[in-house]
Amino acid sequence: MFWKAQELLHTARLEPGRQRLVHGLNDAMLEEVMYGQYVDVMGTGCGADDVEAALRIIRCKTATATIERPLQLGAAVAGAGEATMDVFTRLGVPLGEAFQLRDDLLDVFGSPDGACAPGLSDLREGKRTVLLALGLQRADRVQRERLGHLVGRADLGEYEAAEARTILQDTGAREHTERMIADRYERVLQVLDGAGFPPAADRALRGLAVTATQYTS
Repeated sequence: MFWKAQELLHTARLEPGRQRLVHGLNDAMLEEVMYGQYVDVMGTGCGADDVEAALRIIRCKTATATIERPLQLGAAVAGAGEATMDVFTRLGVPLGEAFQLRDDLLDVFGSPDGACAPGLSDLREGKRTVLLALGLQRADRVQRERLGHLVGRADLGEYEAAEARTILQDTGAREHTERMIADRYERVLQVLDGAGFPPAADRALRGLAVTATQYTS
């Protein structure tokens, strides 16, 4: 799919100025994703309880590639100006962050409606999520030791995973992550309130904001 997207991009019939902008945005997106992936895999310069570091990884790996840059690419193809690009950055970054925060919650806790069951992959992988960083930050000594023992074990079973979920719940990490999602959703709405987009575009972007922050599967 990636190479097909690149083929379509490079064969699109755009006037030269617009083509340069589109290719520049695409190159920036690829660079950001690769950098975020590198930092995530290498664990450079941050600990498992570093919330800001976890957010930086989200911004590079998810926020830009999932929301911000695709919106900007579409706008560039349509001939939109710099002001629209700026709006898509101001709403795309927080919305992309919220999308990944929701994904991290779903992977560990599942969804209240049962559409998504609690999973084991992030816990077994020891994925450096904001959720885990918050849990480690807020944990007491015993809770922190237990999370350190449980998270990152490839053989983690459901019983041990339930214990890790309880700690993330009891420390307030789950609730705080939900608040972070809600805060970013409100920021997106504030940007849209002042953007002055045509009604159809405004409705579509507000719908995207709901989907990205409230999806359950």
